[in-house]
Amino acid sequence: MAELASYRIRITAGGVSQVATLAANRTARAIWNALPLDGTASRWGDEIYFSVPVDLDEDAAQEVVTVGDLGYWPPGSAFCIFWGPTPASQGPQPRAASPVNVFGHIAEGATAFAAVKAGQRVRVERIE
Repeated sequence: MAELASYRIRITAGGVSQVATLAANRTARAIWNALPLDGTASRWGDEIYFSVPVDLDEDAAQEVVTVGDLGYWPPGSAFCIFWGPTPASQGPQPRAASPVNVFGHIAEGATAFAAVKAGQRVRVERIE
């Protein structure tokens, strides 16, 4: 997949819909190839996550991420959207429960996901 960083996805959850750009890494490629994805939102502080049919190991994984980052959490095969502090945070920065592979970013409006409640449907699809 040439120029993976130019690949964009739409994430829709509850009444929120935002666009993200994928990074140029193996995790982003695996997520792109699995699209479209549907899941049920779980909340952990200012993070939404849901299981996806992708099985990857840690790849340049990190615990501290930035607002708007998309991460893949290997222990739960989960797609994570971060927009603020989580129960593991030691300040305002989002922190995953354990290292995640950051594979994309929502440049604007990630905090809108605060309106999404646990149990709501999440859909991720390609923007061709």
